[in-house]
Amino acid sequence: MSETNTWPGMQFGVMTVSDITQDPTTGKTPSEAQRIADTLTIAKHTEEVGLDVFALGEHHNPPFWSSSPTTTLAYIAAQTERLILTTSTTLITTNDPVKIAEDFAMLQHVSGGRADLMLGRGNTGPVYPWFGKDIRQGLPLTIENYDLLHKLWREDVVDWEGKFRTPLQGFTSTPRPLDGVPPFVWHGSIRTPEIAEQAAYYGNGFFANNIFWPKEHYQRLITLYRERFAHYGHGTPQQAIVGLGGQVFMRAKSQDAVREFRPYFDNAPVYGHGPSLEDFSEMTPLTVGSPQQVIDRYAAMRETFGDYQRQLFLIDHAGLPTKTVLEQLDILGAEVVPVLRKELQKNRPAEVPDAPTHANQVEKIYAGAAPRQAVPGANRGDNLTAGSPYQDASRAGSAFGSAATKVGA
Repeated sequence: MSETNTWPGMQFGVMTVSDITQDPTTGKTPSEAQRIADTLTIAKHTEEVGLDVFALGEHHNPPFWSSSPTTTLAYIAAQTERLILTTSTTLITTNDPVKIAEDFAMLQHVSGGRADLMLGRGNTGPVYPWFGKDIRQGLPLTIENYDLLHKLWREDVVDWEGKFRTPLQGFTSTPRPLDGVPPFVWHGSIRTPEIAEQAAYYGNGFFANNIFWPKEHYQRLITLYRERFAHYGHGTPQQAIVGLGGQVFMRAKSQDAVREFRPYFDNAPVYGHGPSLEDFSEMTPLTVGSPQQVIDRYAAMRETFGDYQRQLFLIDHAGLPTKTVLEQLDILGAEVVPVLRKELQKNRPAEVPDAPTHANQVEKIYAGAAPRQAVPGANRGDNLTAGSPYQDASRAGSAFGSAATKVGA
């Protein structure tokens, strides 16, 4: 199976946090098995309606089921042909970077290049001790672990030593990235400027969740990322790679959407029993209404954030029935996304890059030349990737630590 993504400009998709939540209108809670099966159905329907991306979160505690995203995404890859599979997010703080490198390179291969990942720290404090980590070291873990992951994908033989794990000597992670090109990395953040700095330093993408806070908060993070992206020599601020989260619920008549969604909003595990639906919709990008209201709201996003590359919608949480979620996908695919594609492509400056795919990342690195072949070493040896397109980028980690500390905390 090979990658067939050809979308210009932007990618649109959905993200799930994998919660298992009681439906407040019926009192019924799906089983783990049912919720997993329903999520697979939702993922396949995402492709069927013409969307581009399916993103799956990582959690290790109830009421969430997605503790092994790459396993699930590999299954979805086998059931689809062009859908990009990604995470929202992969926990860079508590996962071993070696295992991340191996799992996502394997996902690259079995999906034919239709895989990338979003790295983040998550929002569940107890996960740190569950995996033997200290939450007080969250940012240093993020910096050091990505330094190692970056090297593992770009150097065939790695010697490495850090603070939080045992050293590596002459280590080769397997399989090597498809075509010698690592999966594209998004650094996801809700509130942390150091993560925007990290994304900028490496020239990676920055994904602003854009769900729980007013637009001004994310505007500051994205502006910082764009400025620092240019500072580190990766291009102009407009050439930085930005993704946004969002949340919608739609019916043909806006009053029907509000009436139907209200009990789910009021009882949602994340924001239930807090601000009213109306207040939350005013303060955040949550849009409950007609398809045209969603189009108007999200077509205006670039006025706040600039031209961007990926828009993901949360549509399947808080106990919403799967039938309802599939209906939301139908509306997105038929009425909303086709219009947004056109609207967000209008007057898009030529310098703004297209959304990242494996194909365009290969072209960016090799410019039509044949991709390099990995030269793994079974034993300790010299770095065998000298002269590769990643030679300079692989030095990034040690310098980044000091740069990140200068960001306004």
